[in-house]
Amino acid sequence: MSYLINKIAYAILTLFGVVTVIFFLFNVLPGDPAQMMLGQNEDSEQLATVKQKYGFDKPLSTQYFYYLNDLLPISFHSNQAEDYTFLRAGKYVASPLFTIGNTTTVLKLPYLRESFTKQGKKVSQVLGETLPNTFVLAVSAILIAIMLGVILGIVSALYKDQWLDKSIQIFSTLGMSVPSFFSAILFAWFFGFVLHKYTHLEMTGSLHELDDFGEAMHIKWKNLILPAVVLGIRPLAVVIQLMRNSLLEVFNQDYIRTARAKGLSEFQIIKKHAVKNALNPVVTAISGWFASMLAGAVFVEYIFGWNGLGKEIVNALNTLDLPVIMGAVLVIAVLFVMINILVDLIYVWLDPKVKLK
Repeated sequence: MSYLINKIAYAILTLFGVVTVIFFLFNVLPGDPAQMMLGQNEDSEQLATVKQKYGFDKPLSTQYFYYLNDLLPISFHSNQAEDYTFLRAGKYVASPLFTIGNTTTVLKLPYLRESFTKQGKKVSQVLGETLPNTFVLAVSAILIAIMLGVILGIVSALYKDQWLDKSIQIFSTLGMSVPSFFSAILFAWFFGFVLHKYTHLEMTGSLHELDDFGEAMHIKWKNLILPAVVLGIRPLAVVIQLMRNSLLEVFNQDYIRTARAKGLSEFQIIKKHAVKNALNPVVTAISGWFASMLAGAVFVEYIFGWNGLGKEIVNALNTLDLPVIMGAVLVIAVLFVMINILVDLIYVWLDPKVKLK
């Protein structure tokens, strides 16, 4: 419990730093946020109204505290309708706790504000529509990397310096060397265009697509195959190398020689003793890759037309939709922190010698 409390405390400090950097980074950029929202059709009255509504007419320090107030689960809100922090209907999902003077303290979900380009749509809704697609893609890719990577790494270690080992090492080296955007273009062209009549795969497509009549959305699992394979190639190559090297190191340990002396078969030694202790570096690599994938496999999603977080970030950058970009970066930071805590717990399960402290 004390370990988790410490990790959560560090996580809160990390996220506070991320929020601060995000806010000041995007608010020192040239350009007026109110003008970005209105586009080319603004006039002075509209600009003034938008600035007052979103607090853009306040000093930067005040805007920063507004931003923190929007994100914090326990926040303070004015009872005056003209203030930015007023509890407007539809803006916050909040439960009032107590009121002192003109200020009400509420318990609420973090408010990531509204998109500049999607007609007042909440950023949480925008991310909520895209993040599940990225999650499905990332999980599929990481499962491919784990299953194939561990198996090929074990095979490579067992047949060290033989032709099978050398072949796997060549594949692994190519997988780490080839950029994801090049792999995505190559796979889309070859399997989605050249071999389309055999594979029946499309060059582009997302998980949910309209039917031929444009009336209903359907799940098309075949659209997941190419982006998941492409996204899994580089982590697969890394897992192969780490598993091979770690397993070769474990094979030289005293307890492995003791197990062999007791007459255990090679399969029992690998299954019960070697693999579990060789997985620590693999878990480290996989956790980093999985967090990166959830952060948005930008090139892969954009090339394959996969409607995920990465593609949404690119679209937001193209349209200068700052709230979406800021919200996406913050969600990515939260995912990284949560995954790191989970990985630390997995370490203890894999290797009891690792102390929680």
